[in-house]
Amino acid sequence: MNLLGSLFTSSIGRKFLMALTGLVLFGFVTGHLVGNLQIFLPPEKINHYGLLLESLGGGLWAIRLFLLACVAIHVWLAIQLTLENRAARPESYLGEKTNRATLASRVMARTGLIVLAFLIYHLAHFTVRAGNPEWSEHTYRLADGTMVRDVYKMVVEGFSNGWVSLFYIVSVGLLSFHLVHGIVSMFQSLGLKNETWTRNLEIFAKIYCVSYFVLNALIPLSILGYVPVLSGLIQR
Repeated sequence: MNLLGSLFTSSIGRKFLMALTGLVLFGFVTGHLVGNLQIFLPPEKINHYGLLLESLGGGLWAIRLFLLACVAIHVWLAIQLTLENRAARPESYLGEKTNRATLASRVMARTGLIVLAFLIYHLAHFTVRAGNPEWSEHTYRLADGTMVRDVYKMVVEGFSNGWVSLFYIVSVGLLSFHLVHGIVSMFQSLGLKNETWTRNLEIFAKIYCVSYFVLNALIPLSILGYVPVLSGLIQR
């Protein structure tokens, strides 16, 4: 009990817990992207992937709630640590420190809040299908004859709305910007960062974040027809 309490009350514990939830979320967004990129394959692939997830039953919602809890804890800790750091430093030192800090590190809490709002909207849009109940009726026949929910059609129709696609691209951009500093900070808080490979870690973070943004953005842009080479792969 004391150990659990220290994770939320001590500065070191909060940083460790923030890094731990960040690691969970880093793994999720990476896996989620891999799953979403199947939209460029025949509909069979992503619809089978959707069947695999739905076969988890109540376990799938348990995972979703766990991930949302991780996001909420992560953002709450970021705000707490930001306020704690500001209160502990004289104004002059804060100004000097701010000049040296990267923009990404200074807006971590704010981008985190926006990303949390986006995740809630994303769940409401594609998972709960709020506003588009007809998506629950779309079905697809797999090669083995199994009838499943047509995830492929749902994604294509969802991103055919320009405003939805714009909101998605902006949100993914903010998440990518958040991760530039977050990945490095995560490894540092977990005690896995050292001077020997710090530079390589920073390079990896930048390459990962740019790639993550571009690959995610290609999905709605291709569905809208802005990337002709990939748009031809989308079956409407």
